[in-house]
Amino acid sequence: MQEIVEVKIDTEEKLVCCDTNQMHLKKNITVIVQMEKGIAFGKVVTDSHRIDLSKLKEPLRKIVRIANKKDYYNYKENKKQAREALITCKKLVKKHNLNMNILDAIYAFDKDQLLFHFTADARIDFRELARELASMYKTRIELRQIGVRDKAKKVSGCGVCGQKLCCSRFLKEFTSVSISMAKNQNLSLNPNKINGVCGRLLCCLKYEDDFYAECRKTIPEVGSLIECKEGKGKVISIDVLQKKYSVEIPNVGIIEVKE
Repeated sequence: MQEIVEVKIDTEEKLVCCDTNQMHLKKNITVIVQMEKGIAFGKVVTDSHRIDLSKLKEPLRKIVRIANKKDYYNYKENKKQAREALITCKKLVKKHNLNMNILDAIYAFDKDQLLFHFTADARIDFRELARELASMYKTRIELRQIGVRDKAKKVSGCGVCGQKLCCSRFLKEFTSVSISMAKNQNLSLNPNKINGVCGRLLCCLKYEDDFYAECRKTIPEVGSLIECKEGKGKVISIDVLQKKYSVEIPNVGIIEVKE
């Protein structure tokens, strides 16, 4: 078992698991993390906890130190210069007539990399753009294409529930969501009802799917024929959470059955 914290680093899509290096760390503390290609500035987003290292999917990183005032100043200066680079990059995209939408620009802490995230409907040949950016900023340029779900996580926004998007609020990674989950929960299949702001199926369809699946085990499917004490009839509707369903029986009418 190893004591770790999870750290949010701007250049990383997922939270980074870090060895606390015997430091007493709490949420919202800013730290310097040793990454594969150099050091990075990050923010601790969980309290320290112990975990079996065999369960980690990504390499465990090490916290070098708690960030000091100079580190924070450098980070803020990098953010300022990155915003300026973002404006420049958008102008160059128009100049080269590239069909891509630049979302943000992020400098590595030691400024040995300038990362741009973008969305596009197809693959983009941005080699000339990258060369021009490299000649201007004298550092390694990376243009990283992301999907619409990742875009929603970065841009954030408000969901149909009225709260901040789950992906930008607390989800650590995206899980597979299928249309069968909406069917399983007896939801309307209207895209306006079951799609999020990213245009993909709502992440929250996953949250209660196992519970609905368990409830449905004792409920017949709509359209099936079943035998009731009033006679044989056809199931015309179901209420999964209440574990009840309506049956239409010839010469009797519609009756409600509760499991």
